[in-house]
Amino acid sequence: MENGSSQFQIILGSSSVARRKILAEMGYEFTIMSADIDERRIRKEKPEELVMTLAEAKADALISKLQACHNEEKDVKRLKPTILIAADTVVVYEGTIREKPSSKEEARQFIKGYSGGYAETVSAVHVANLDTGFRKGEWDKVEIFFHDISDQVIDDLIEEGSVLNVAGALIIEHPLILPCVKELVGTTESVMGLPKALTDRLIKEAL
Repeated sequence: MENGSSQFQIILGSSSVARRKILAEMGYEFTIMSADIDERRIRKEKPEELVMTLAEAKADALISKLQACHNEEKDVKRLKPTILIAADTVVVYEGTIREKPSSKEEARQFIKGYSGGYAETVSAVHVANLDTGFRKGEWDKVEIFFHDISDQVIDDLIEEGSVLNVAGALIIEHPLILPCVKELVGTTESVMGLPKALTDRLIKEAL
């Protein structure tokens, strides 16, 4: 198995389809858990601090959930080291942090703002080794420059619906929006919510 992941097991603490896809592309096998925290109760002024705090809070919630399960199954021993990965991403537009849109109209407003403009994404990854107690998180930033985005493309994106479930209503790998991306300073995977190089390095450090 690539990356030696047969020697340890990974839990991805995210319900994001994009993060699952990226981690699978990296050659890792993993199981999935959802943290189920109220993200809007955690506020920070700086996007880097916000994503780091949210990723850590997700990891905290998942570790508590896993410890509760472990206490119920005291006789069950893990056969391999277990690595937990939690992550969070926000879009920053004109200095304002954007999370998931609260409505179709807000999503429309978000995307219209990107047309002919510029945005950033900030993604944090928090990795924990559940056997040793090692925990570490870091963030990664990407700059995105856009061509004009037509009203028809925006209408089609809203109608299709997947933009309603992501930070800033932004899916740069979407077939409708990809041609509108003028320049990307950073990696597509980071925009999607799981920067590969950072995640891989943190996993290796955790081991």
